Amino acid sequence: MGDTIQSVERAAAILRLLASGPRQLGVAELARALGLPKGTLHGILRTLVHVGFVEQDDTTGKYRLGATLLHLGSSYLDVNELRTRSINWADALAGRSRESAWIGTPHEGHVLVIHHVFRPDDSMQTLQVGTYLPLHASALGKVLLAYDPYGESIIPPLQAHTKRTLTDPARLEAELAQVRARGWAAEMEELTEGEVAIAAPIRDARGLAVGAIGIRGAVERLAPGGDLHMEFVSYVRDAARAITRDLAR
Repeated sequence: MGDTIQSVERAAAILRLLASGPRQLGVAELARALGLPKGTLHGILRTLVHVGFVEQDDTTGKYRLGATLLHLGSSYLDVNELRTRSINWADALAGRSRESAWIGTPHEGHVLVIHHVFRPDDSMQTLQVGTYLPLHASALGKVLLAYDPYGESIIPPLQAHTKRTLTDPARLEAELAQVRARGWAAEMEELTEGEVAIAAPIRDARGLAVGAIGIRGAVERLAPGGDLHMEFVSYVRDAARAITRDLAR
């Protein structure tokens, strides 16, 4: 009963890799990343495409996650208690701040975005529910690291997403100490140039941080001149406290 099926493990590794970033990946890239022969990959990919878990671009021949897998993931998210309890507060946070609101939870060394509310304007935006964010380079992730109940250490190397990303574990640890001291986290153009994010912890009835809620927007709106507008911090913390109270009931 303790044995595992190798082909299923390989299929899961392919899905995780495709979910780890916005790019489509070709067979050669997948083979290098996973250390698998191209012939083996072709067979697994054909099966994943057949069941709808993966799609192949007709023009480039590269692969991306399929709509069927997204539907299954959404079904899970719909029954996720954290998301259910947080939706109304996230909507209110987006309306109050006039920025996009995000809710994330830790999952396999990343932040899993379980709810995303668009910025309330007419700009083009992409729904990010189900995507992963790096723990060390996002405000949501810094909160989850700072309040990790298991106290897991930060494992280098830390990938640089912009020139501002904290890749030195010692510097990141110092910032996490600040997060714990003030009760919120900021990310200043560390994930995407020109964007700033703020987040605060969501706690369950035991007082454990089970998720984080935050906002993300242009640096000129949230931090003109390089300094955060503290009113946005108060909006995020108010929303986090409201969800925490709801979870404690």
